[in-house]
Amino acid sequence: MNTKKKTTIKDIANVLNISIAAVSKALHDDSRISKKTKKAVKQVAKNLNYQPNHLASALRKGKSKLVGVIVPRTNSNFFSSVIENIEEVLNKEGYNIIITQSNESFKKECDNINTLLFTQVDGIIASMANETIDLEYFEKIKAKGIPLILFDRGENDLNVDYIGINDYDSSHKIVEHLVNQGCKRIAHIGGFKRTRIYNNRIRGYMDALKKHNLPLDNELLIESNLTIADGKEKMLELLKLKKRPDAVYVASDYAALGALQALKDKNIKVPQDIALVGFGDEPFTALVTPSISSINQHSAEIGKQAAQVFLSYTKVKSVKQTLNKIILEAKLVIRESSNTNII
Repeated sequence: MNTKKKTTIKDIANVLNISIAAVSKALHDDSRISKKTKKAVKQVAKNLNYQPNHLASALRKGKSKLVGVIVPRTNSNFFSSVIENIEEVLNKEGYNIIITQSNESFKKECDNINTLLFTQVDGIIASMANETIDLEYFEKIKAKGIPLILFDRGENDLNVDYIGINDYDSSHKIVEHLVNQGCKRIAHIGGFKRTRIYNNRIRGYMDALKKHNLPLDNELLIESNLTIADGKEKMLELLKLKKRPDAVYVASDYAALGALQALKDKNIKVPQDIALVGFGDEPFTALVTPSISSINQHSAEIGKQAAQVFLSYTKVKSVKQTLNKIILEAKLVIRESSNTNII
């Protein structure tokens, strides 16, 4: 089978019988090369379908002009919005991004990091996978002197920049709202405590219950992967309790959607029988019936801030990172699923 050889500047030089250096200068519009030669070089390059190797050129200058972005998944409006805004800011400064997703897998996340390091990216902006406990691969990034910026999910132990919302206070806002709606037995379908943001949401939930003198019942606190299927399954478990909750706070809109499906299947009225609040303010939360109350995480601002933090490191000779947090104030968007006043 014939494999088409990629055209190089040497091929162009051979056609025109000039030096490789002259071809390179002509392609870069060097003033020392005549207009006639430039025109000839560019015409031959076009005829031979020559594609310049921008990465090799950038690496010769010491920069790839590439930034790696690692997200748990791309099918989330939150993460896609963060990516969009990272790209918008970085493109204006001549950078392109390489997007990878871990699918919540620690192994895949490690593979992503290896691939990005092999590609010689100038920086990595990441949100950790649910499975991630061992920070060795993220330490590899730091050891190479490459800026590492974490968002949404990160670990203080890495001592790098982090951009996110106040997850602890967000839980307080949700519980406060549900208490104001008259709820007294509030359940929480959360993520795993080992993940910092979910641990903070759980702590916020527990402390908010204590603040309002509500009982903390262990059977009302459930950890999960927060998928749609998980939300449905965990809600069904809560409905089997002798004393059902009168409200459920779910740490993800996707799991909240699954929980809503379970409530509908059991003909339970929302919010009259059980109020429901999600987390993330995904677009579908405003479209389902009843619409789902949720926390807006300011994804656009997180993306812009993460990109700006990376750009700040391009202006210094050596990268010396420390724990530097940018915490944004989250907003509770109240909709039909938890607002008894509009039913």
